[in-house]
Amino acid sequence: MIGWKPSLAQEFGRDSSDGETTTQTEAKGSSVTPRHVLCFLGKERNLTPMSGAASQAIRDFATGFSVDEDHSQAEPDDRMEQSFAVCWDRVEPRAWNAADEEGVANHQPVLYVLGPSMTQVETVKVSMAAARLVGRLIDAGAVAVKGESAGVAHGLDRWRELIRQGAEALKAGDLLAQQRVGCLAFAKRPLSARGYFESVGFHLVGLPEVYVPEPVGSERQAVATMDAVADEIAKRGLEPTLKIRHATLSFDSTYDVDEFKFNPYGIVRLAM
Repeated sequence: MIGWKPSLAQEFGRDSSDGETTTQTEAKGSSVTPRHVLCFLGKERNLTPMSGAASQAIRDFATGFSVDEDHSQAEPDDRMEQSFAVCWDRVEPRAWNAADEEGVANHQPVLYVLGPSMTQVETVKVSMAAARLVGRLIDAGAVAVKGESAGVAHGLDRWRELIRQGAEALKAGDLLAQQRVGCLAFAKRPLSARGYFESVGFHLVGLPEVYVPEPVGSERQAVATMDAVADEIAKRGLEPTLKIRHATLSFDSTYDVDEFKFNPYGIVRLAM
């Protein structure tokens, strides 16, 4: 994983944002559970402000999260510019700006926070806690934030907006809205491969990935379809959505089961 030391990649799974393709895996019946991995960049060569804020957030509300003291570092990582360049959200207009790029280029410490392994029913709750934790770290001086589990980064203004939306959804007790915000915050889309536009990271809110055939139109149209299908699964359930959409559920994944991007809930493939 770009920005992570090899030992951590071996322990938790490797990143495929560099375009490598892994072996296909039959995931049906898998006991693998998703987890968040968050990367924070700071502006002062001192981990204490961010790690202290993370530890306090863990005590306050982010139960099960932990600061990765073994792989965080007080000095800059020269691979971060490349990593963030690959991971910026390219769906939302103005999802990042020049100030965000400058923050990455001039960063000092790198802090990793690991989330707990999540059962499917816990995913939305834990993802909302992850969003709140991001807010705490931004307040503590983080200049850039990336979700490693799907390889997605937003600028600080966009993170603040997503955190605000999540807080409103939590206050309203609107589970569907929370799930939608979790997708926007922590999932990456669209990727393009093998004739499909693909999502990655929907497992972080308990949903299968959605693959849309490339002939459907533009990337923006594909993303709108992905998000609509995800909403339909959340509202109606998986089987009715598969029937209505003439879709199939597949468990053939390009990610190995020990990778953070692996989705144990499968892949909904829309018909060509």
